[in-house]
Amino acid sequence: MYNSIVLVKQVPDTANISGSVMRDDGTVNRAKLPAIFNHEDKIALEFALRIKDKFGGTVTAITMGPPRASDILRECLYMGADSVYLISDRKFAGADTLATSYVLSEAIKKIGKFDFIFAGRQAIDGDTAQVGPQTAEKLDLPQITYVEEIQNLKGKKAKIKRKIDGGHEVVEAQLPVLLTILKDAADPRPFRAKRVMAYKGAKSLTELEALTEGNSLLYIDKLVHEYEEKNLFIPTLTMDDLNLDSERCGVKGSPTKVHKIDSVVLMGGNHIRIEPNKEGMGKLIDQLLEDHIFG
Repeated sequence: MYNSIVLVKQVPDTANISGSVMRDDGTVNRAKLPAIFNHEDKIALEFALRIKDKFGGTVTAITMGPPRASDILRECLYMGADSVYLISDRKFAGADTLATSYVLSEAIKKIGKFDFIFAGRQAIDGDTAQVGPQTAEKLDLPQITYVEEIQNLKGKKAKIKRKIDGGHEVVEAQLPVLLTILKDAADPRPFRAKRVMAYKGAKSLTELEALTEGNSLLYIDKLVHEYEEKNLFIPTLTMDDLNLDSERCGVKGSPTKVHKIDSVVLMGGNHIRIEPNKEGMGKLIDQLLEDHIFG
């Protein structure tokens, strides 16, 4: 049996980003974009679930983010994860990859024993591809990035195929190991109907606290106990729970400084209607030749 921890992230859906979601300082107003499950992290979860299916063991998904990140943790449960953790604290706000990897590594130490840590290669909102490797360094673990396939797994050794420029290479790693997974390495399984019905009511502490607001008949301690008994409570780990150094968290622990941000908004210009006939096609070709697009 192999136990896996999967690092997942909720990200803004940047597929349809436009000028309407840009602030004056060039940053994105995330509140105006829908939040989604980072695709490469979902592939990483699929890798962990396939190992569980074949060899047994457990899969634990963790995410660092605001309270609404509980949404993707429920999705992890729908896919087959055994347990989930939300790592959330206002003091984590503004964290760069260095501070984020510090918090994640300490959370992993608290969660316990594992054979694999899986993560997507990168998140679509940052594109740094640094959190996975930095987490491995802080845990003093071997790491393999750009993973395409786990070719063989026997005992405490895994043979891994990874992508490199111009091809691929096969490497062997001693467990435990951290792997970052490419987006095309697998297709994530769909939600299982039985698990959706079982876990759609799973809630974090913040979500349970919201239920008690304005309702004097509900007590948070009792609610938490009831949800824990039903295996529907999503544990939240804060700075205090993890006994973290505040100087290494959030903005204080983030040495990354953005020198300049350019706000680039693509806008449509003049357009010319091309008639769908021989004369129209001739004019289009002449214009393309004149603009040196052809020839």
